[in-house]
Amino acid sequence: MRLNNDFQNNFKEEQNKRAEAIETLLKNYLPKEEGFAGTVAEAMNYSVLAGGKRLRPMLMAETCKLFGGVSKEIEPFMAAIEMVHTYSLVHDDLPAMDNDEYRRGRKTTHVVYGEAMAILAGDGLLNYAFETAISAFSIEGADTGRIAQALSILAQKAGIYGMIGGQTADIEAENLGDKVTEEHLLFIHAHKTAALIQAAMMIGAVLGGADEKQVALIEKAAYEIGIAFQIQDDILDVTSSLAVLGKPVGSDEKNSKTTYVTLKGIEAAQEEQKELSAHAIALLDSLVKEYSLKNDFLPELIRSLITRIK
Repeated sequence: MRLNNDFQNNFKEEQNKRAEAIETLLKNYLPKEEGFAGTVAEAMNYSVLAGGKRLRPMLMAETCKLFGGVSKEIEPFMAAIEMVHTYSLVHDDLPAMDNDEYRRGRKTTHVVYGEAMAILAGDGLLNYAFETAISAFSIEGADTGRIAQALSILAQKAGIYGMIGGQTADIEAENLGDKVTEEHLLFIHAHKTAALIQAAMMIGAVLGGADEKQVALIEKAAYEIGIAFQIQDDILDVTSSLAVLGKPVGSDEKNSKTTYVTLKGIEAAQEEQKELSAHAIALLDSLVKEYSLKNDFLPELIRSLITRIK
């Protein structure tokens, strides 16, 4: 799955094209800003359209392509997972959580719309995500069994046994100071960050026609991608700047959070991130070879995300 030089040279352009297509797709699924509920819809749209890498819907689409999927059923799920991700950021930025004023280079939702409306916008995005995903059932020729399986994955990975469970452990870790163990920290990263990346890639695999064994392999690879992604985030919180990252650096230290960097030191964190990244890509390589799959863009996308500088 190594890329030829031409593809490597054009990767950024290809990534931008995909991100622009996802941006258009998202706009088609967002709520209308009208009536007495217009303000919460406006706050929801402000949050979703604040920019970002569109990592999760892109991973979903590319994993679907890996298994030969071409169905329109993937589109509402792409929009839905970005809504779930965005709602988690809106709530994460609240004064009761991280109390951050900037996200993706501009003011956070609670700063612009107030704390109460930000809470409602997050709630609205979570609910609207499932309204959006469920609309896949109405697509002509839809595989209802696979859609139901995809919905189950989204619900589980976003819920108390997934992302919300990770956020819970993260909040409780703030009161433990230096008593946070590596096991506790790994649970946070596995659930708060990796779970939605797993959801994205697993849903892509399911809707692309993957079998049970293939979905399980994708789940394992996505776990390692998610952990590596979060370790890189921890590293950037120490080494980057607001201008580059688009959000305040030093947020972890401000909130007394234990991270891979504080627990192991930056050099060890960087080494573990590299090892996880390499193993995740090796897993995808083995999957591709065993089942004669092809998607040159996906492994390069993964490499770019877990070695990013912002």
